[in-house]
Amino acid sequence: MAPLSLAPRALYEEVAEQLRQRIFRRELEPGGWIDEVKLAQQYGISRTPLREALKVLAAEGLVTMKVRRGAYVTEVSEDDLRDVYHLLSLLESDAAGVAAERISDDQLRELQDLHHDMEAAAGDIERFLALNERFHMRLLEIAGNRWRNQMVADLRKVMKLNRHNSLLKSGRVQESIREHRAIMRALARRDARATTDKMQLHFRHGLEAAG
Repeated sequence: MAPLSLAPRALYEEVAEQLRQRIFRRELEPGGWIDEVKLAQQYGISRTPLREALKVLAAEGLVTMKVRRGAYVTEVSEDDLRDVYHLLSLLESDAAGVAAERISDDQLRELQDLHHDMEAAAGDIERFLALNERFHMRLLEIAGNRWRNQMVADLRKVMKLNRHNSLLKSGRVQESIREHRAIMRALARRDARATTDKMQLHFRHGLEAAG
């Protein structure tokens, strides 16, 4: 029997990732209309894979499809943001508590290294954000539960539409680092209750800064 060949990543998935990153970089502004003809010309593709890519982004909440008006980059309202932070707080604080009970010494050192890298990147917002996301997603992986991980990954994509606004507020990066230190201390003690509480506090302060 001949070996099976794996298909390369679908074109629409590549386009979706390109558009996703442009949205996160604010090259495509929240509330802005997405010019499908112009984008198809830029990428040298037909509008079919572009429309498939937009459907993917719409499912993630990054794009809003309006009848007879086309696609728009999603604008996150205060209510939307509050709802996203509320769900992330519930999911990630629960995961943090589970992780505190099962984390190995090697995994704890891995998170400590990520935390140290975050502290060193405090003056570089983009690097800080990337390391922060790696820290949170790694903690989720340690806790397990792929369904929770997927929900958090999707919610974090929506949160990225507003993330710069919250972190650019005076002192928020340093405050976030202090909150991560508290989470790390609770993890090191394997204290599930304290780790859960510290993660909830982290998201509460994040929402206050984003509002």
